[in-house]
Amino acid sequence: MVRKILKYGEPVLEQKAEPVTEFDTAELKDLIADMWETMYAAKGVGLAAPQIGLSKRISVIDVSVGEDESKKIVIINPEVTFKEGKQTGEEGCLSIPGFREPVTRASKVTVKAQDASGSTIELTGDDLLARAFEHEIDHLNGILFINHLSALKRDIIRRKIKKLQKTGEWE
Repeated sequence: MVRKILKYGEPVLEQKAEPVTEFDTAELKDLIADMWETMYAAKGVGLAAPQIGLSKRISVIDVSVGEDESKKIVIINPEVTFKEGKQTGEEGCLSIPGFREPVTRASKVTVKAQDASGSTIELTGDDLLARAFEHEIDHLNGILFINHLSALKRDIIRRKIKKLQKTGEWE
């Protein structure tokens, strides 16, 4: 089921998400299936549970955008354990549609997390996957990509969003 993606301004997007403690449940499997469906419908590379209104430390990532089944990654309760290098690239967010800005992140990232059955996994990503790991884990920590921008750029985006809210174009 495709769920509604919350937009910037919703409090859950800027709060640290709660850890997942129950695994291998029908509820968790359904939630992950919904997250995949929602992310693909929005043509995204990643989606975090807070973006659909749930304060849970779950993210789905697919840098192939549905082209390669083997690229699908589910990370639950993830932590970045290693970062290396730097890359700057244009970044956007399904919760802040219409805005893209250059963001500097690590070029290589290792993440320790749990899978849907609760097993511990360790994954390393380079380039776009490294960016996706950091972006999605930021979501779970209540951090949006605009928090990585200068105060001036962040302010300009916030003002544009306020105007869109006033005209009813930001729902």
